[in-house]
Amino acid sequence: MKFFKPFLFLLIVPLFAFTVFHKYYMSVTQIEYIEDKQSVQLITRIFIDDFEKLLRERYDESITLADKDEPATVDLYIERYLSEKIKIKINNKDTDLIFIGKEYDIDIVRCYLEIEDVDKINSFEISNQVLFDVFEEQKNIIKTDINSKQKSFILISQDNTAMLNFN
Repeated sequence: MKFFKPFLFLLIVPLFAFTVFHKYYMSVTQIEYIEDKQSVQLITRIFIDDFEKLLRERYDESITLADKDEPATVDLYIERYLSEKIKIKINNKDTDLIFIGKEYDIDIVRCYLEIEDVDKINSFEISNQVLFDVFEEQKNIIKTDINSKQKSFILISQDNTAMLNFN
């Protein structure tokens, strides 16, 4: 019995190391085509601490997201970064993402984007490389609601593009 307790301790401690300290890196992007508005609307949810780390490394080491004194340049950095990392083709044509704004919710930042003047969608291609340049384990979940069809994808750095055809 004397040897059992130390053995049990040595067996359990490594298990806690993997569960307690392991962090998941992911974002979720919801995409919806609003036909009567001829608009594709996106909401991208990213963990604040992960996004802050990226923005500090890339643009400005002093950035603190969700701070009441947050500088106006934060929106510019977010807009620039998302437009570089999220690429969408509709009907095989590149589109321009319009950054609408952002809001914070506990530990997540929601970024709102839109593509205007979308008459109809025959094909939809998205490449989402958000945070791949900082976190090797990053996964980007894409949920779409286009032409009354719902589809989900998980994108990773080695496979960061999804394609939908509606013909």
